[in-house]
Amino acid sequence: MFRNTFKSIALAGLLMTAGTVAADVLLIEEVRKRMQRDLPENGLTKSEVEQRYGRPNERRAPVGEPPISRWLYDDYSVYFEHDLVIESVLHHGAVLSAGSQPNG
Repeated sequence: MFRNTFKSIALAGLLMTAGTVAADVLLIEEVRKRMQRDLPENGLTKSEVEQRYGRPNERRAPVGEPPISRWLYDDYSVYFEHDLVIESVLHHGAVLSAGSQPNG
């Protein structure tokens, strides 16, 4: 009886950590894919981004001081301070939705 109880506890512990491990793997995969993607680099101007990456799906108006605006593409967003890129960010789940498609 003690063996069955121990096995049950061990199995329950293993199942509880499996979700955490899967989440860690997905996060690592997101970071790895982000590093491989050709996203707009910091310091590019809005016109350079549009020339290289095309028109965004949506342009959000600047907010705050300094003014921060955002352009939305299919699976990433580009943030600008005034006219310069300060960050490009993959949308949540972009790696999962891309599946095993080649990077573009």
